[in-house]
Amino acid sequence: VSPEQVILSHSPLRLFSQFHQKCMLVAGQGPVEENARNLGFKHVVTIEALRKAYPLLDMVDQSRRPKELPPPTIGFPTIEGVILFGEPVRWETSLQLIIDVLLSNGNPGAELQDIPYPHLPVLACNMDLLWMAEAKMPRFGHGTFLLCLETIYKKVTGQELKYEALIGKPSTVTYRYAEYLIKEQAEKQGWKSPIRRLYAVGDNPMSDIYGANLYNNYLNNSVESCESILVCTGVYRHNADILSKTEESSTETVFHGHRDFCFDPSLVEASYIVQDVNDAVQLAFKKENWS
Repeated sequence: VSPEQVILSHSPLRLFSQFHQKCMLVAGQGPVEENARNLGFKHVVTIEALRKAYPLLDMVDQSRRPKELPPPTIGFPTIEGVILFGEPVRWETSLQLIIDVLLSNGNPGAELQDIPYPHLPVLACNMDLLWMAEAKMPRFGHGTFLLCLETIYKKVTGQELKYEALIGKPSTVTYRYAEYLIKEQAEKQGWKSPIRRLYAVGDNPMSDIYGANLYNNYLNNSVESCESILVCTGVYRHNADILSKTEESSTETVFHGHRDFCFDPSLVEASYIVQDVNDAVQLAFKKENWS
């Protein structure tokens, strides 16, 4: 698989060129600064750089508190927006510093008389509340971190945290970007026939399936449908004997989706349920008469 065929949760940020020249605070783990630059962002500040510039902000871990009063910070750029790539390692540090940036309008060393609202633009990638790893129970995802951030912001200010963009499944932005790349690949292959049907495969009803069904509802171009296929090898577990379209809904009694996405039971019901990705591919081949 070539790199241009892989879509990560942050890939659609390439389209948000209005922020590429702004000074953006980036949060998450891994090479977040490199990822931001690869997406087109020219001026990037990490949580760690912000913490070092303003050592009096990070106070939860007593061992990291400065032993003596540091000199005032000079020349640090004003932050103009926030990019949340994924769950960070030290949640208390990221939560504190992101809130500081929003409350100070990008100048965390300053003390404002009034809380600025609307606040600086926030772009968040990946909103899965939970994900499946080797443990028997699902693990916290970035959606859990966002939930903490939203709750703290509202508790402190009385206002709702607003997102300039929510990217990653189940956002339609991600599916639209995927369609764009698929059409681009088809053109490179020299295929003349237009793309009529898309198949979205995933193991999480509240992100993969919800997003595919939501996108299917919004289709108004040459693509006729986006079929959702649920596999049973991850977050979702299903009776192995039931491996076809079923009247049994995969609805959850508790809504695990993001705050900004309404809960519609029909959107978490997959077009098809199969055992694994191989079965999903075979199903798509059969539906397209390729088998």
